[in-house]
Amino acid sequence: QVQLVESGGGLVQTGGSLRLSCAASGRTSSYYSLGWFRQAPGKEREIVASITWSGGYTNYADSVKGRFTISRDNAANTVYLEMNSVKTEDTAVYYCAARHSSLESYGYWGQGTQVTVSS
Repeated sequence: QVQLVESGGGLVQTGGSLRLSCAASGRTSSYYSLGWFRQAPGKEREIVASITWSGGYTNYADSVKGRFTISRDNAANTVYLEMNSVKTEDTAVYYCAARHSSLESYGYWGQGTQVTVSS
């Protein structure tokens, strides 16, 4: 059983920083990659960043490149999303997700954490 628990969301001003954490439990050794997704009101969910569990290879959405950094601590079974120079358009519920294979979609999801960026 895979469980993902996000934390670290909150209210931040434009240009500020925030760090999200995703604590994973269960069969973490079987993860292929973990990703951070977000969903703003009235919009579809989109992937923000992903990282492979073993090699640490990362990918980012164009909208966050150069501002957000995804990282993982395998020993702590935790994935982080460092958010810098945030913009009002970064306001959304952020979700952590995991998958066991590059051929699979993300099948395990956390409950989400709200990030609100004020101007």
